[in-house]
Amino acid sequence: MIEIEVEAEAWTGALPETESVVTKAAEAALGAVVGDVVVLLTDDEAVRELNARFRDKDRPTNVLSFPAPDNAAPHLGDIVLAYGVCAAEAEAQGKTLADHLSHLVVHGVLHLLGRDHEDDAEAEEMEAEEREILAQIDVADPYASEQQD
Repeated sequence: MIEIEVEAEAWTGALPETESVVTKAAEAALGAVVGDVVVLLTDDEAVRELNARFRDKDRPTNVLSFPAPDNAAPHLGDIVLAYGVCAAEAEAQGKTLADHLSHLVVHGVLHLLGRDHEDDAEAEEMEAEEREILAQIDVADPYASEQQD
């Protein structure tokens, strides 16, 4: 089950189909995995506070993932997205907000499933998995412009 909490109305104001975009991306990333995920769509300030509290980084970021402890099963964890950061990134990268949101939800779910990108090998593996999942839901390769640089 994918539970979506919209705390910042800017999400649905800019993207009326926000909840269906999130659901589609999360379900694609989960694949056959059985589990519950909560996605909080909020603003930059709320994400900044969480980032400072849990990661000692006093700034907003696009997405945070909070894996649940094993004893919380079937709950896999929570994903939190900051509207301002995500919207600015989508614009700067020439992507639609829907596609960027899809990518970040997939990215967040993969973190909940234990994937990471701490070193180059892990990053390449995770990016390849993201590309594969996103292709299944007709979202273009989010890393294509980086490869052309």
